[in-house]
Amino acid sequence: MASIIVLFEVDQGQAAGLEGDGPDVLRVHASGADPETPEDPLDRTLCGMSTGTLERSGYRPAQPGEPWYPVYLRAKRCRDCEDVLRRV
Repeated sequence: MASIIVLFEVDQGQAAGLEGDGPDVLRVHASGADPETPEDPLDRTLCGMSTGTLERSGYRPAQPGEPWYPVYLRAKRCRDCEDVLRRV
């Protein structure tokens, strides 16, 4: 997969804060980037969840070998999204 977008699953109706200063992040998901507008996610995450209710995190690994998710949210990463990323 050429590019992924990291998305936060938060309580409905709330926006995710930066670096943990907003609502609690329930789960961190990954989506492919839309080929027509690469800054936007596809309609579904890699685990099949609709991206319509998820908040875009803006996180991108700074260098190769870094995790696809923000390190401080390691325990909340979606294992299904991660499994798909490992296979591509």
